[in-house]
Amino acid sequence: MSGEFERTQRIAIIGGGPGGYEAALAGVQLGAEVTLVERAGVGGSAVITDVVPSKTLIATADAAKAISEASDLGVQFFARNSDGKPSRPEVAINLAAVNKRLLSLARQQSEDMRQTLLDAGVRIISGHGRLEGVGAVVVSTGPGGTDFDRVEADTLVISVGASPRELPSAKPDGERILTWTQLYDMPTLPEHLIVVGSGVTGAEFASAYMNLGAKVTLVSSRDQVLPGEDADAAAVLEKVFRRGGMTLLSKARADSVVREGDGVVVTLADGRRVEGSHCLMAVGSIPNTAGLGLEEAGVQMTSSGNIRVNRVSRTSVPNIYAAGDCTTFVPLASVASMQGRTAVFHALGDIVIPIERRRIAANIFTAPEIATVGWSEQDILDGKIEGVVHKLPLAANPRAKMMGITDGFVKLMARRGSGTVLGGVIVGPKASELIYPIAVAVDRRLSVDQLSRAFAVYPSLASSITDLARSMHVVDRGPDDEG
Repeated sequence: MSGEFERTQRIAIIGGGPGGYEAALAGVQLGAEVTLVERAGVGGSAVITDVVPSKTLIATADAAKAISEASDLGVQFFARNSDGKPSRPEVAINLAAVNKRLLSLARQQSEDMRQTLLDAGVRIISGHGRLEGVGAVVVSTGPGGTDFDRVEADTLVISVGASPRELPSAKPDGERILTWTQLYDMPTLPEHLIVVGSGVTGAEFASAYMNLGAKVTLVSSRDQVLPGEDADAAAVLEKVFRRGGMTLLSKARADSVVREGDGVVVTLADGRRVEGSHCLMAVGSIPNTAGLGLEEAGVQMTSSGNIRVNRVSRTSVPNIYAAGDCTTFVPLASVASMQGRTAVFHALGDIVIPIERRRIAANIFTAPEIATVGWSEQDILDGKIEGVVHKLPLAANPRAKMMGITDGFVKLMARRGSGTVLGGVIVGPKASELIYPIAVAVDRRLSVDQLSRAFAVYPSLASSITDLARSMHVVDRGPDDEG
């Protein structure tokens, strides 16, 4: 009957990282009965062992770098000796205190998120969940996972994240050979940290520990750091790394990493040996999808174990969705959050805008930071889209001069004829904040003229964006080739 009571929709979520957290909040917002299963803690690895602690460490490294460069701005530090005469103090890093603080912040963030879910009415079960067919989740709880709880659901969301990839020839031991989740147990700054892998994770930690004062060697199997990223941005970062004393070994594949005495030895494919006190293995990640019953439920996955999803986060099974690093989509916390919301909105019939990769803003938290959005310069060079590229160095910016900033730039990609902003790159301090107006321009399909007409504060680093857009006024001429 049309007036008959409609049963409340039930949503079960496995994994409480950014994707699961946002999916849970979206579910209760739309009136569903939501159960979240999480084994490690709300926030997942993103909050507890990855994004929050690593970016807190980087913030500390940025502070240390600012202190070391303060003398360039006329700021001098002195301590008084016993004889009353001044002497320059040394900047010391108490890594144990730094790690204690960042882990405390991570736990607090996790607890805040947990409380937000409880206040919203989400049921949280601590334990390891796995699918039972396509309509239920079985959770092993209690000591040793001996107790079980069964949750029936109309919609299932999988958001179990990923873990550091481990190589058989370089097994982490948590003491000298480390994954990025194990770095926070080091009591003192490593004397010589060898970082294997020059992707985002490797570059971020290499940058942070260099600025904290450690000797760092970065081993890259490719010809540049950050392979696949903007070439100009990678070149700036390499220059900064070398200037800071980092050793860069390009086209150097690590064959093995072993402990030797009180240190480690990294043997390269060409036979070279690199000796250090510690080694960070940053060679990618693997999804935490094993043993979840996904195959039995008919969920399609890649050979690497990533869950195949479409642009509304739906898997090959109609009522099963997935979000975050366990999927085939972009592995970013912000993307996981958007996927989680999108999945639940779609499942419950709310308005959904499918996620588009080209509109995702990303940031690499090195010093300087590297932020990107939209189409890249390489896409234009490869003929994937027609456009023009303009770049403006930050050193020309008056605020940058005041702050002593000499490295970095702003780059815009725009379609010839219409001037539509296709993408952008920012290299500089707080690039993660500065990329937002370009991300809005890409998302809203604004032209360079429209972007240039927005007022930027003078002086500000953001004014480089409007200055660059203004210089591209001539792009907005000729026949409109928007189609």
